[in-house]
Amino acid sequence: MTEPRPDTDMSHDVANELMEQVGVRVRRARTAKSLSRRELSEIADVSPRYIAQMEAGQGNISIVLLSRVAHALEIGIEWLLWPEDPWFSPVKDMVDRYRVADRQTRERILRILDDQDAPNAKASRICLIGLRGAGKSTLGRLVAKVLDTPFIELNQVIQDLGGMPISEIMALYGPEGYRQFEADALNHIKDTYTSVIVAAAGGVVGETSSFDVILANFHSIWVKASPKEHMERVLAQGDTRPMAGQPQAMAQLEKILASREASYAKSDYTLDTSKRSLETSCKDLLHIIKTSHLIPTQANP
Repeated sequence: MTEPRPDTDMSHDVANELMEQVGVRVRRARTAKSLSRRELSEIADVSPRYIAQMEAGQGNISIVLLSRVAHALEIGIEWLLWPEDPWFSPVKDMVDRYRVADRQTRERILRILDDQDAPNAKASRICLIGLRGAGKSTLGRLVAKVLDTPFIELNQVIQDLGGMPISEIMALYGPEGYRQFEADALNHIKDTYTSVIVAAAGGVVGETSSFDVILANFHSIWVKASPKEHMERVLAQGDTRPMAGQPQAMAQLEKILASREASYAKSDYTLDTSKRSLETSCKDLLHIIKTSHLIPTQANP
């Protein structure tokens, strides 16, 4: 008599374990819903004998009939087939919550998981994003000084790489050329610093290549404020450009903010500076950095 091949024995054992697993979980779900086998068979439109065999871990499992049983029990078929037991694991709950989450939440979850796969990808690099007037540069400088970490204005690096002011880069190369310098500047910072706080221009989220570099290589923080405060802060800095020849400047600012809000919301963290003093906002930013360990404690003075 020929002995069974080892791999045949192994596959047979796996099949038996799967059938036993399905049987246990079907019985548990049926009991939880206070259904008899006959009631379940009627709802699922399968025979009571099939239900009995399934719960006993016997017979062949038809994927079509298994799907009917799962639907009748108001659970996903994955509840019966996953290696981890959904009743005693948070995995199923997390999957269900992910399914109903909005796009921004899903993207944030995936970025967190990516960070787990490559924990050093962002190192201790922080990038502050948001509209002009949110307080990125002011807060960035103050916090960088407290943490003894370099602070960089992204536009300054762009000017250094281009060898000319931003206005001349725009005039000579146009918006597309500027965005290329912007992406190059971000990559330069990423390759040069493992610990740094960067303040980016408000429109950085409008260019996929640049924003992708930030999301993948920096801990991004959206520094936000109300449209009125954005405008007031810019004017307080002596910059009258937003109002020059622009009677509808506030309406335009609100429109820009609305168009970018979904992109800004992709950031890892949000710092709302609305109706907050500079001192309070500085403390809030430090709290985010320290509690999330974005810059290691040993790097602090």
